[in-house]
Amino acid sequence: MEELIKALASLFFIMSVSSCAETAFRPTPAPNPWADDYRAVSSMNNHDKWGTYNVHDPAVRLVGDTFYMYSTDAIFVDTATHERIRPKGFVQMRKSADLVNWQFAGWAFPEIPTEAVEWVRSNNNGRGAHNVWAPYMVDNHDGTYHLYYCVSAFGKNTSYIGLAEAASPLGPWRHVGAAVKTDIDSPTNAIDPSVITTADGRRFMHYGSYFGGLSCLELNPATGFPLVEGDLGTKTASRANYRHDNIEAPEIIYNPDNNYYYLFSSYDPLMTTYNVRVGRSRSAEGPFTDMHGRQLADSTENFPMLTAPYRFEGHCGWVGTAHCGVFADADGNFYMAHQGRLASEPDMMVLHVRRMFFTPDGWPMVSPERYAAVSDRFFKPADLEGEWEIMRLFEPRADRGDSSLALQCKSELLNGDGNDSQRFRLCPDGKIEPGDGSWHFDSGKQTLSIAFGDDRIDNIAVFAGHDWEREHDTALLSGLDRSGRAIWGKRVK
Repeated sequence: MEELIKALASLFFIMSVSSCAETAFRPTPAPNPWADDYRAVSSMNNHDKWGTYNVHDPAVRLVGDTFYMYSTDAIFVDTATHERIRPKGFVQMRKSADLVNWQFAGWAFPEIPTEAVEWVRSNNNGRGAHNVWAPYMVDNHDGTYHLYYCVSAFGKNTSYIGLAEAASPLGPWRHVGAAVKTDIDSPTNAIDPSVITTADGRRFMHYGSYFGGLSCLELNPATGFPLVEGDLGTKTASRANYRHDNIEAPEIIYNPDNNYYYLFSSYDPLMTTYNVRVGRSRSAEGPFTDMHGRQLADSTENFPMLTAPYRFEGHCGWVGTAHCGVFADADGNFYMAHQGRLASEPDMMVLHVRRMFFTPDGWPMVSPERYAAVSDRFFKPADLEGEWEIMRLFEPRADRGDSSLALQCKSELLNGDGNDSQRFRLCPDGKIEPGDGSWHFDSGKQTLSIAFGDDRIDNIAVFAGHDWEREHDTALLSGLDRSGRAIWGKRVK
């Protein structure tokens, strides 16, 4: 019996060691769901293959068990083929069951609604109104859906936010009328709507751009139009010099876990240094403040900054990483969707969907990598020991008003002078090499703390995800430093 007990104990020990070895974390090979360069399928004849391609200004909503996405009718034109592009419709629609695989589902409109075209051209010397921008869908939860959309005179605040209605998230959409109209004399710009309904049934639209900043107005939930006819709302966010320091693309959400409303906005030019900022309020109308207590309406430079152009090793990098749509899944997990433009070919627009987390004091942060449905796992301190690529995102350094710097961010990324990653090793003794840094992992909270001298960053979220540049599933990290700049990283060895 004693020999049997010893044999069983030995077998148990061997099985335990084997089990530990099998579950020890290492980055593992996993193919990417799609390639980033899509010129081979970019033409109108291949629209059924677009999936995550040709996505600009996305807005995502969950209806039942399906995610629906609506985006601007922006299309990459491969000048090498000299193809003549003619849009088949306006406002691209897509659907997905998993946030990874997206099916192109057609266009919302066969032509731009006449009322919108007439408003813009009659107030702009007969010009403009060639596209439909920044759509936003609202589920009324009564079997009807509202779709807001924008038509504008490019580079002016002569714009029109229209409202369409349907009995299905994919239409057919029927134009109903104008929600907001602005012209050259208006204090704001009727563009980029985002809508939220509060727990007591009130509904608000946030909209606007650098022509007057961002505004909020109350809607009639029954009709979808402003509660007060002709109301342009009140200012919620602005920057000191609208034409120089761009601000646009508001997105408003509510987090029931902490009872905050979050107002996201996009700074700077959309094809280069585009980046996402955020403020919060206890009210859907604001006022909104940033993490330093500054009001977004006071023309200050606000933080946190959640996304910015970046490059990890093995890739040309991404620019234009903003105009976000923020949404939740059925379990209450938040995600951010936005365009990303290849630094090597900024006219290509690829959908980025990122997981979103919140710091203990309630500020959002997003994944450094696109979502790929990698299963969650529980990490131990030993799982983090190894080599990492880590970067901190900084805002553009050059004068954005100089047109000669239109491709500034592309140049910086390609020449290694932008938001690039650096290699660090998290050592078993709690040290970080190179340098004199240190790290500590809280297994219970699944958060990391790192420090280099007085520069300490706590509550960095650690989670499983996909390394798109290396085509591996790995450990990722995302946090905010004390100034409100994002820190991103991934384990590479």
